[in-house]
Amino acid sequence: MNILITRPLIDAEDIMEKLFNFGHKIIHLPTLKIISANIDPINPTDFDAFIFTSANAIRNLKLVNANKSLHCFCVGSITEKIARQSGYINTSSAGGTVNALKNLIMISNKINKNSKIAYFCGDNTSYDLDSELRKEGLKIKKIINYFSEIITGLNEDNKKLIERYPPHLVYIYSSRSAESFISIVKNNSLKPLMTRSTIMCISEKVANIFSTQGWKKIEIFNPGDEMTKLETLSE
Repeated sequence: MNILITRPLIDAEDIMEKLFNFGHKIIHLPTLKIISANIDPINPTDFDAFIFTSANAIRNLKLVNANKSLHCFCVGSITEKIARQSGYINTSSAGGTVNALKNLIMISNKINKNSKIAYFCGDNTSYDLDSELRKEGLKIKKIINYFSEIITGLNEDNKKLIERYPPHLVYIYSSRSAESFISIVKNNSLKPLMTRSTIMCISEKVANIFSTQGWKKIEIFNPGDEMTKLETLSE
């Protein structure tokens, strides 16, 4: 299969390698540029726990000291892996969705109603996790430590590659990425070609964006289950 991956390379290397090893043709077309926020370093001693809803939130941490003992609540296994690689030893992972992360936090014995929790995220979120947790009585400080900039351009080499190897599958990982991808397709007159592709969406919200834009072949996958979903489609 020809498979188009839209994540930034640092987040896509693992899945791209797996797909390549299974004999698939990989086209890498990043749709978002991640930019670190210009904020003052955070003192981890001011908090009892951290919340991360993406690997980018971890990569863009700015701390005054390297206190790695705080408990880290991570949205999924990939984010937890990055936290572990960054030296955090006390981590727990939800099932890849923010709603599951909320439930994980609420049942955790690592915090209580007096705990002070820092929630690190990007400027564009699809779920008001901090508001929902405050409704449950928790003390949450939301810290935006990175921004995502939509990419709408396509260089000539990538355009020729897509035209030569029309993708059978396109993996989309966020609403912002969906908006970017649709803009790239429109700006480069690729819609007749791309609408034949199956769009693999990380959530129903992302799937709805493509549905309203005329895409017919849409599937939903869970974070980390790209290979499992691919095997199901190949049967």
